[in-house]
Amino acid sequence: MRRREFITLLGGTGAVWPLAARAQQATMPVVGFLGSDSPELFADRLRAFRRGLKDAGYIESENVVIEYRWANGNNNRLAALAAELVGLRVNVLVSGTTPAALALKAATTSIPTVFFIAGDPVALGLVGSLNRPGANITGTTALTLEAGKKWLQLLRETVPSATEFAVLINPTSPNLAEAQTKDLQAAARNLNLRIHLLNASTEQEFETVFAKIIELHAGGLVITSDSFFFAHIEQLAALAAQTRYRRFSASVSFPRQAA
Repeated sequence: MRRREFITLLGGTGAVWPLAARAQQATMPVVGFLGSDSPELFADRLRAFRRGLKDAGYIESENVVIEYRWANGNNNRLAALAAELVGLRVNVLVSGTTPAALALKAATTSIPTVFFIAGDPVALGLVGSLNRPGANITGTTALTLEAGKKWLQLLRETVPSATEFAVLINPTSPNLAEAQTKDLQAAARNLNLRIHLLNASTEQEFETVFAKIIELHAGGLVITSDSFFFAHIEQLAALAAQTRYRRFSASVSFPRQAA
């Protein structure tokens, strides 16, 4: 699906709204936006998204309506939220993270869906190929997951005496976690390193993870590219600093791009 087709879909199809909606809104195109986190944590991307709509001639609440649904860091809610948006019969669906994109893909095979993610959409099962996405879904990727290998190399250079490192993954994003884990395991073999996979999907699990890192005597930690970790990066940084203070000679690689 190309940009021109996307704009045509926005302008050419009437929206079906709940009975409580205003009559004048019923004729506006409707975009369903599914977010893994909260609007506050997604503020920069939302500004860019609205700016892009404006460049295409669409201004929110004036000639386009956006229905937002936020999982607030709980990926287990995404399937229900995606189904809710599909039930509204929006014209176009949009997601900004891999878990949200996968939830939308599973929820509909007919509503045009656009994503922006950090990983490989083919490997993640979102599209058939980069040249021909196929079906009803398309989007863009920053391909930052490839940086995971570099993170591991950087940790090795920072702590040359270390042979074991920890990797933090989010088990509620299985497709994303599997893709990143596969790349990191391959990189670890090439570098003659051993990695320990540690799971966290709630804030409460972070302290347990860092306690485990100390127990393992790991030389460093790679925090995989995941929107949940990105949303709590300050908390993770504080725990890393505390752990280092407790004679844990480790370096930490943080994600710069939510996936």
